Amino acid sequence: MSRTMRTFLTLGALAAAGAAGFWAGQAGLSWPALPFPLPWHQSASAPPLAATGPVIYYRDPDGRPAYSAGPARTADGRAYVAVRASEDVSLEPRASGQAAAPAAAGEPRRILYYRNPMGLPDTSPVPKKDSMGMDYIPVYAGEDADSGTVTVSPGRLQRTGVRSEPAEARQIQRQVRVPGSVQLDERRVSVVATRTDAFVQEVANVTTGDRVTRGQPLLKLYSPDIAAAGALYVTELASGAGSAGGARQRLENLGVPADTIAELERTRRVPLLFDWRAPRSGVVLERNAVDGMKTTAGAVLFRLADTSQVWVIADVPEYDMAAVRIGAAAVVRPRGLAGRTFEGRVTLIYPQVARDTRTTRVRIELANLEGLLLPDMYVDVVIASGSGGTVVAVAESAVIDSGTRQVVIIDRGEGKFEPREVKTGARGGGYVEIREGLAADERVVVSANFLIDAESNLKAALRAMTSGTTP
Repeated sequence: MSRTMRTFLTLGALAAAGAAGFWAGQAGLSWPALPFPLPWHQSASAPPLAATGPVIYYRDPDGRPAYSAGPARTADGRAYVAVRASEDVSLEPRASGQAAAPAAAGEPRRILYYRNPMGLPDTSPVPKKDSMGMDYIPVYAGEDADSGTVTVSPGRLQRTGVRSEPAEARQIQRQVRVPGSVQLDERRVSVVATRTDAFVQEVANVTTGDRVTRGQPLLKLYSPDIAAAGALYVTELASGAGSAGGARQRLENLGVPADTIAELERTRRVPLLFDWRAPRSGVVLERNAVDGMKTTAGAVLFRLADTSQVWVIADVPEYDMAAVRIGAAAVVRPRGLAGRTFEGRVTLIYPQVARDTRTTRVRIELANLEGLLLPDMYVDVVIASGSGGTVVAVAESAVIDSGTRQVVIIDRGEGKFEPREVKTGARGGGYVEIREGLAADERVVVSANFLIDAESNLKAALRAMTSGTTP
C-alpha cells in the first residue's frame, strides 16, 4: 500500500470519528461514565448538585494541577474557580448528597491545612499529592482539639493494615543460651590419707578411673601408733572399761575406720596390718599408693569422686544476668552426646564478673546416674528466665521505643487512637511486660502503629505552632 493511500485512510477514519461524535452530541448521547465522579464534572443528563460548604481553595479553570489558597488569575487574566468543601476530592466512600466537610451546628468548617497521608512531618496550605500520588488529607478547624487522639477512617485502617490486640496477663519467659562445662561436685570429692606415719604393705587392684564402693579395701598398712592404740584398747576391753576408755578415742583420732574398731571389739586381738577402706563410692581420680612405700601423716594415697551428681559451670554475659534467677530450670545438652539432654536447676550465681569476658559464672546442679557427663566436657546450656508469675504483657511490636521513652497506641474504637507512655519490664517469647501505664484487656495497636504515632506527633506539633492563631 502506498503512502498516499495510507494517508487518505487515516484522514477518513478521523473524519468518521468526528462525525460520530457530532451525531452523538445532537442525539443527546453520552460516553460511558467514569468509575468515579470528578467533583467539577456533572453529567449533561442530570442536574448539577449544589455545592455546599465554605470555599476551601481555588483551582485552575482549565483543570491543570494549579491551586491557590485565595482568589487568583491565570496568565491570560481568567479567574480561578472556587472549590467548596463538598466538591473536594476524597478517596473515602461518600453517601449520596453528603458533603465532604459538613458544617457543624450550621457553621461552615474551615480547612486549616493539608497533612501527609502517610503521617510524615509535611503539611501544605493547599491540596497536594505525595510522591506516590496519594492526596494530602485536609484537617478542619476543631479536629485537632485533642492533640493526642488521632482519628482514622475505616478505609485508611484497611489500607495501612492497622491491627490491634488486647493486653493480657501472661508469664514472660525467655531463654538464655550460654556455653558451659561439666565440673565435679566439690562436696563429693574425698581423699584417702593417714593421720600418722605408716608403711604400705599391699595396695588393692585399683587404678585411676576405676569405680569403687563405700567400704571397699584399698590398701593394707602397718602403723606403730595405730598398733599401740589398738593394743591399749583391747587391754581396756579386757579390764572391763568397755568403749568408754581413752584408747578408743585415740583410735578414732588416728582415723581408724569404724568397722575396723568394731572388729577389735569382737576379736579382742590386734592385727599386724590394718585395712584402709574407701570412704565413699565413686571414681578413682588419683592413686599415689605403691606397695612397700612409707607414707607420712596427711599424704594423699587416693583421691575419689562421686560422679552421680555433677556441676555445670555456665558463663552468662553481663547483660543477661538480670534474667537469671536462683532456682531457674536449665537444660544441658552435651556437645559430645548428640540428642541427649539433662535437666537441672541454677543453685548459685558467683559474685564476680570476669574482667576479660564480661561474663558471670552460674552453677547448675544435675544428676549423672549413668555417668555420661565427664569432668571438663563442653555443654550448651539453656536457662529459663522469668519470675514465674503473671504480668500485663503486649506483643513486642506494640511498643514504640524512642530510646528515652516507650509508647503504645491505645485503640479506643470507632477509628480513634491515643498514644500512651508506658514503663516496660521483662521481654521474652515475643511479648513485653508492661509495669505501668496499661491495664489488662485494653486494646493496643500491634501493626502499623508507627504511622499513627507519627501522625499523633505531627498533630501535636502543628497544634503547638498554631495555638496562637484564631480559627
